[in-house]
Amino acid sequence: MPDAKAAVLLTAFSGLALLIYAIPGPVKFGPISDRGARPAYADNAMWHCVLFPLVFVLGAAAGLYPLSVLYDHFGATVGLLNFGGLAFCALLYAKGLSRLGLRPSGPDAGSSGKGLLFDYYWGTELYPQLGGVDVKRFVNCRISMTYWMLAGVSFAAAHGRLDPGLVLCAASQFVYLVKFFYWEIGYMRSIDIITDRAGFYETWGCLVWVPSIYTLHTRSMRSGSPLGAIFAVGLLGVAFNFEADLQRQRFRETGGAALVWGRKPIAIEAEYHLARHTSLLLVSGWWGVARHAQYLFELTAEICQQAAWSWGLLAGVGTHGALPLFYAAFLTVLLVHRAIRDEEKCSLKYGAAYAKYKAMVPYKIVPYVF
Repeated sequence: MPDAKAAVLLTAFSGLALLIYAIPGPVKFGPISDRGARPAYADNAMWHCVLFPLVFVLGAAAGLYPLSVLYDHFGATVGLLNFGGLAFCALLYAKGLSRLGLRPSGPDAGSSGKGLLFDYYWGTELYPQLGGVDVKRFVNCRISMTYWMLAGVSFAAAHGRLDPGLVLCAASQFVYLVKFFYWEIGYMRSIDIITDRAGFYETWGCLVWVPSIYTLHTRSMRSGSPLGAIFAVGLLGVAFNFEADLQRQRFRETGGAALVWGRKPIAIEAEYHLARHTSLLLVSGWWGVARHAQYLFELTAEICQQAAWSWGLLAGVGTHGALPLFYAAFLTVLLVHRAIRDEEKCSLKYGAAYAKYKAMVPYKIVPYVF
């Protein structure tokens, strides 16, 4: 159950995130929505990535709280996030339907026509804002991903001793999330943001599911070997995942002019229905190897760098049974399903151009396999 300490922790956590959110940055835009909206974002994620962990560590060093604070109050914190998340999703539901004196933030809002429960689950607004704060960006990135980023550090500190496995796991997890914040604008252009509305699935999932499930392995891990090899493979997965995302991001921002692997990229010009808008589909680099190669590297990074200490090789499964495997299984299903959804969206959006891309790059995720 929630308690006062959890309330103070989450208030301070959210307050610091809001302060950093207000730092100005270059304006970047998301894709144009089906109803013509184009969200704008201040590109200040790296300020958050640097300042938030720094303040967190300095606060612990100053004796304001133990570094293990996220571990110490985990249960009450998740309980409060759960109750608060359910209520917040109800608020977003009302906002998207112009109820309780609230109004949608843009044209992509309204009922799905599938009933109250589905609207609550899926959401009634694509890009909600509250007080000038983009709800999706703040919840998904500045709360959810930040908690996950610091969880490894805090959970490792809770053991009270320097354990090589825990330290390497926390370090590799931290590196993965640094990569995420560097790429945050790319995430704001991904299927999670441009397709999924801000409802229970998206918002409660980031507020409660991510802190609970994505940290499951770090709460039950035990050291094993060979630590160095697993750590190296995990970092390699992060590097390739980062490279794949960066290739596409630079390709789009330069209108196809950026070199990919030292060569002029192969591109397919695709026209879609919004005022005959034209987009370029990258067919070079990792995007010429598989249509969603970044998911393969994300699975490699996630499973090798974070999960191996508890379930991949040795003591985790023996100590805790199959439970720590849940995160890896869930992530695999999530990314495969996301790739299928992305395929459906792109096929509808780009038509013959995407069919041509699929013919040129026949594999979804794993080359020569799937």
